[in-house]
Amino acid sequence: MARCLDGKIALITGASSGIGEATAKVFAENGAKLVLLARRKERLQILYEELQQKFNTQIYLIAADVRNYDQLEREFSLIPEEFKDISILINNAGLARGLEKIYEGSVKDWDEMIDTNIKGLLYVTKLVAPILLQKNSGHIVNIASLAGRAVYPNGNVYCATKYAVKALSEAMIIDFNGTNIRITNVDPGLVETEFSIVRFHGDAERAKTVYKGYKPLTGKDVADVILFCVTLPEHVTIQDILITPTAQATATIVSKKI
Repeated sequence: MARCLDGKIALITGASSGIGEATAKVFAENGAKLVLLARRKERLQILYEELQQKFNTQIYLIAADVRNYDQLEREFSLIPEEFKDISILINNAGLARGLEKIYEGSVKDWDEMIDTNIKGLLYVTKLVAPILLQKNSGHIVNIASLAGRAVYPNGNVYCATKYAVKALSEAMIIDFNGTNIRITNVDPGLVETEFSIVRFHGDAERAKTVYKGYKPLTGKDVADVILFCVTLPEHVTIQDILITPTAQATATIVSKKI
């Protein structure tokens, strides 16, 4: 059976869990070679072994922090020749920290969100863009959020970072216009991943309440949409897409059966 990503190399950030991990699995199943980047080396290694066993996928791992440009630059210089011809970039690395009013927020949390969600996306894009420009083709997918369309109570800085991602996606569409490089902004609503555990600093019980009483999206739901976007004919671009669970109407209105 033909696989729609045969011959393509995809770099996925935040690949050790959630949407990034799910995208790695969906892409591997469809024949892509993978460059997987995340901070947690041990989680990357587990994913590597799973994908090798299931799909015999060719994979290169980068254990790095997207907030550290010097580290990224060094790691990119070490990518083996057979993995350098990247065609697809999934800028997925991102996180939320805390859920407080601005005047109660943590500066440390703010810095981590801004540095990861905005600067990390810029750093990785800057390193991959020359590869895409040289061959005048490719696809960049930025994972933003419904939070980048509507601010919700106590979401302040996280929402601001995702508004920034959406703005950067629009800027990339303009900047890459005239090339054959496509840009897609993906805004997921409620997806059950480690997102809420990270937001609540490891409070698993509090995190579970976010997803009770309805069926949230899974990482694979979002990954399947990403696959659809990147496998359309090259003259077709989905610039912006919003994905929510059916139970979710807006950032703050969710039908829960509790």
